[in-house]
Amino acid sequence: MTSEPRPAPFRMPERLFAELAAGGGSAEAVDFLVRGERARRLLLLRTLLDRLDGLSTPLTPAREAWRIVKEAAQRAPEAVDRLLVAPTTGGWIAHMLRRVHGTAVGPPVWAEAGQLCALAVTASLRAGTDAELRVALTDGGLHLPGLGLAVLPDARPGTSVGHARAHAGLLTLSGPGADGRTTSMTCRPATEPLAAAAAPAEDPRWLPLRTLTHRTPQGAVAIPLDDLDPYRDLDDPIPPDRLDPEEAEAWQRLFEEAAAILAVPGGSGPGRLDPAWIRTIVPWGRTAVTPPAPPTVVVSASSGDSFGLMVISRPATALALAETLVHEVQHSKLGALLHLFPLLDDDREERYYAPWRPDPRHLTGLLHGAYAFTAVAGYWRDRMAEPHHADVAAYHFALRRLQSRLVVRTLLTSGRLTAPGRRLVTGLARTLDAWLREPVAPDALARARTAAALHRTEWRLRNVEPGPGATPALPRLRPDREHWPDRRTQAFAVRPAAPRTADEHLAAADPATALAGYADALAGHPADPHLLAGWIVARAAREPGPASRRLLARPELLQPQPSG
Repeated sequence: MTSEPRPAPFRMPERLFAELAAGGGSAEAVDFLVRGERARRLLLLRTLLDRLDGLSTPLTPAREAWRIVKEAAQRAPEAVDRLLVAPTTGGWIAHMLRRVHGTAVGPPVWAEAGQLCALAVTASLRAGTDAELRVALTDGGLHLPGLGLAVLPDARPGTSVGHARAHAGLLTLSGPGADGRTTSMTCRPATEPLAAAAAPAEDPRWLPLRTLTHRTPQGAVAIPLDDLDPYRDLDDPIPPDRLDPEEAEAWQRLFEEAAAILAVPGGSGPGRLDPAWIRTIVPWGRTAVTPPAPPTVVVSASSGDSFGLMVISRPATALALAETLVHEVQHSKLGALLHLFPLLDDDREERYYAPWRPDPRHLTGLLHGAYAFTAVAGYWRDRMAEPHHADVAAYHFALRRLQSRLVVRTLLTSGRLTAPGRRLVTGLARTLDAWLREPVAPDALARARTAAALHRTEWRLRNVEPGPGATPALPRLRPDREHWPDRRTQAFAVRPAAPRTADEHLAAADPATALAGYADALAGHPADPHLLAGWIVARAAREPGPASRRLLARPELLQPQPSG
């Protein structure tokens, strides 16, 4: 391992790009993306080291810390490589580059730069080399990336300078105590598998990083459930937020079930996911006593800076978690591709319709959405063969293939794709066009088409301002638009057995009753976009023809307001 640039060119084989462009990707393709992220990290680290050379610090200087990392890599190159390509390392590098450029905030810069010292300590512990460094402590704690959090007893609160020594896998940490004297501790840092039969009681001096474990024919896979790393979030550093044991064990049970769902034999197409590709799961907040009804996931997010990391609120079912894992891994894959190829020329103006969002999006957001939801469609396509999921899966497959193809068309006609970008989006189009020819149960297909029309109609009513010069593809946006909840996409997943509301009658393929219900409700709330969208879609279903198609295309032009 070296921070020096490699002379050999870094080229992706055409067959691997084709796999990824189709929305899937083999283990070999994902490994290539990881190698690309490693090369990028080393280049960014070299840039960061140059910027930190003149930094005044009470800690071990950055160049000395980096020398210790390289020394550890000579003995244990794979272990140190895993540390360098860990998602939180990427998050820290990106954040520090923003700090030195004045575009981010946080603790004192010298303390944040000291994360490199923590990386050096961790590398030495993993490699079994000897090292001594002056490190930054937060409330007496030193976070060791990928291992856990060492906490001095009776430590001085706030930011301080400590001394860390690594020897034969043992950590000795010392620093200022609350009484002004030096306090110290010694431990052998190690992670804690959540699937262990009986986990020992936690030592307050050492909080191990918990790992979600999953057994495969190739052996056990351990994925960090990270509630400790300061750079586990997608922006500024955050303090540790330890899950209680019951919540952590609930994550393990759910993850095992999700991994079993994803274990579909054969192929590497869109929607297929090896759980080993996941690098870190960050639990978001505290899960309610009863998580939201499936398949809702309140929060899921990822960042191109942190390949393989996903921030997720624990859902109620393994089915929903498995879908979320597929979705977020796609974002990581595309983020890595964007680091290797200029895929589009994006002016970052948020003006395009995304069928899974309430707000207008820029082209990069559209590309991410199309890539993620193509895989989500593939995920539900696989579930259609499972009798207990078949109906819901058919709906989600039909909905997501339709919505993703709409966005792919927007991208292809935008005139903003580069040559590699066009190849990528054309690959998605081929996958989706083939899927659009596959039969789906008529009832599920009808509900999916109705839900798609409802979302687009309500989006335009809430976001688009009628006026001259606007087109369906590039509308003029309302200045007073607000966030709105999408209450229909999931509600239409199941046909109502005893419909009562207008939405339920529409989902039950009874547009006449739905139309009357919407009209009655509009009498009291004539400008409600949710009701208007339902009225327009129900009317189009009851009275198909050119007039209805025009109204669906430009619902914001609706005049006068409906009366029945």
